[in-house]
This record gives sequence, C-alpha cells and structure tokens, in this order.
Amino acid sequence: MPAAALTRISIIIPALNEAAGIADTLRPLQPLRARGHEVVVVDGGSADGTMQIARPLADRVIASPPGRARQQNAGADAATGDVLLFLHADTQLPPDADGLVIGGLMRSGRGWGRFDVRLSGRRPLLRVVERMMSLRSRLTGIATGDQAIFVRRGWFRRADGFPRIPLMEDVALCGTLRRMGPPLCLRQRVLTSSRRWEQRGILRTILLMWRLRAEYALGADPARLARRYR
Repeated sequence: MPAAALTRISIIIPALNEAAGIADTLRPLQPLRARGHEVVVVDGGSADGTMQIARPLADRVIASPPGRARQQNAGADAATGDVLLFLHADTQLPPDADGLVIGGLMRSGRGWGRFDVRLSGRRPLLRVVERMMSLRSRLTGIATGDQAIFVRRGWFRRADGFPRIPLMEDVALCGTLRRMGPPLCLRQRVLTSSRRWEQRGILRTILLMWRLRAEYALGADPARLARRYR
C-alpha cells in the first residue's frame, strides 16, 4: 500500500477478564476515535463484564475463541484501518500515537514497527527492565506485544497474521515481518503494567522470559513453553 494512502489506524485490543482495567485503557483512546481512528476490542470469553464495559468506549467489541493470537487475528479480520496496531489491555498509547505511527511509516517507507516501553511500577529495577526491552528490540528487530506492534494491513496479510501458537506469537510475527523489512523503532514510549514482574518477582520473571525465548529460538514446542509460563 503506498504511504500516501495511510490515513486510518485500527487499534486492536485482545482482552480476557479485564474488567478492572479495560476502561483505563480505552478512555485515553477516545481522542483518537474522534480523529477518525478505530478501536476494536476482541474478547476471549470473559466472565467479568469486560465486553459490557468496553462497548461504549470502542467502535466494535467482538467475541473470539481465547488465545491472544486468535483474538488479534479476529480483530484484524474485523478492522477497516490502513494500519493495524495491536495493544494489550493493560497498555496505554501516547496521546499523539496516530501521528507518530502514520507519520513515521510514511516518512520511512517501512511496513511495520513498535514503540519503546515504560513499565508502570516505581521500583528502580523496573527502569533497567524497560531499557533492556527497548534496547534488545532495537538491536534484534524483534518486538513483544507490550510494545504495541503496528503494521500496514497489506504487510500483515502477506505475513499471514499471527501464528496460531499459544505463546511467542508476537516474536514469531516479528520474525516474519523482519524478513520482509526492518521495523520502525519509535523512541516514544507506551505505558504498560508492571504487574507481571512485580507479582512473580522481577529477577525471576527476567530469567524466565530469557529462558523461554532461548528455548523457543532452539525449536521448543510453544504449547509446552506456554504451560511453563503460566
């Protein structure tokens, strides 16, 4: 798709039992909706009222079988924007995300990209984690879902969407996209929840994720890795 045609972003949010925080993610997106962009929430079978809370704050709320890859692919199928931006339900975009994404893709001619990341917690070690995440992504050309991956619709189709695997679907998609072209690495940061690190222990989580990524790179079964992650 030519760069000049990029005018509308579809923000796709997979959710499962996110009633406690989904409104905090969706409210900051209302100015983007007012500027003509689209918000699609894809619910994976919530039992806590997530869909009901999301409906007034989204353009579309659809149901999908659970699993982040499945949900994000379903959202992409339902979306109408020129650019697909995949946003976790506990992550917030910067206010000018639309200009950053569209302007960056048009100027660079690239087909996909991601943001740098900031974690919500205040513990000093989290500052190290977020810097490592952003630096690793910049060096490897691989992003994680916490970094709000965005991609031109045509590129997403050529990549055949997210692989239907229960873990590492974001890493796998980025690997395919990287072979098609390098990412646009935006230095502006999304704000994502640090609850995973703080609940499990920061160092323990770092070591776990390093090990899972290494085993995935060596060909381990994503289903087995997903069981260990959970």
